[in-house]
Amino acid sequence: MSSRDAVLGRIRTALADVPSGEAPEDVPVPRAYLRSHLEPGQDPVALFAERVADYRATVTRTDRARLAAAVAAALTRRGARRLALPAGFPSELLPSGSWEWHPEPLNVPALNALDGTVTLAAAGIAVTGTIVLDAGPGQGRRALSLVPDYHLCIVRAEQIAPDVPDALARLDPTRPLTFISGPSATSDIELDRVEGVHGPRTLDVIIVGPTRLEHP
Repeated sequence: MSSRDAVLGRIRTALADVPSGEAPEDVPVPRAYLRSHLEPGQDPVALFAERVADYRATVTRTDRARLAAAVAAALTRRGARRLALPAGFPSELLPSGSWEWHPEPLNVPALNALDGTVTLAAAGIAVTGTIVLDAGPGQGRRALSLVPDYHLCIVRAEQIAPDVPDALARLDPTRPLTFISGPSATSDIELDRVEGVHGPRTLDVIIVGPTRLEHP
């Protein structure tokens, strides 16, 4: 018997008395753990902006009316002209100008040749400064946020959850979830930081809400 067969056999044995139609959500599980590390009265959107900036990402807060202008400013600042565009990205959010928008599907060499990508998000997590993508409309597949060297992500203020449990409750577990905490970065044994090894070297985040503020 292989190790795989042994593991699967133990799983089948453990599930032998479970009704075939029972789903995980049908079984009440006590969840008495701390669901959020926010201080009382703390603004989750402000904390999210602060934590994302701590990862060396640039955070801009704007409102819906100024969103296209904020996108244009971010792309201009980065010198990004040729950008991948996921299916379902709202055309009204794209700034007018000389930018080249390359819609999906794109293969890896094509993605690698572009300056970056622009996406929406499925959720944000305030305490960890994390963006979550689920491959939904305007977000695209995982390669879109991994291959290009630059990622501009738009997050609505109402999408920002205080902490991980609340964010997970908003997400569909059957979707392919990607959690992004800042630009790609890794360190060797001497703690020398190297950026861009496992994903975009540069991350810009635009938070769409009532307050305008920039964290360089």
